Amino acid sequence: QVQLVESGGDLVQPGGSLRLSCAASGSIFRIGVMRWYRQAPEKQREWVATITDDGSTNYAGSVKGRFTIARDNAKSTVYLQMNSLKLEDTAVYYCNSFLWPTGSRRYEDYWGQGTQVTVSP
Repeated sequence: QVQLVESGGDLVQPGGSLRLSCAASGSIFRIGVMRWYRQAPEKQREWVATITDDGSTNYAGSVKGRFTIARDNAKSTVYLQMNSLKLEDTAVYYCNSFLWPTGSRRYEDYWGQGTQVTVSP
């Protein structure tokens, strides 16, 4: 069974850094685009960053210059390096990817369970 599992969430002070990881597991033929989203309390889920299978990246304006998305295809893992964290970065962070499971005829949309990031003095 294909799944995405995030890790790395923690409590951090403003100005601090964290690195989130999201590992894809299961029988996978190919991994396409990978994204990070986040959802703060009582807010809608918002897109944070994208990395394509050829390594092109894109960021939401609120995190540009502070967050970096990267992927390790050999490990089927996507990372989110978060620097200069702000109070407003507090949220549950979700990994999303279009994966091609072995035996499938197409890419399918998968989500992780989320990891909590709390920025607090």
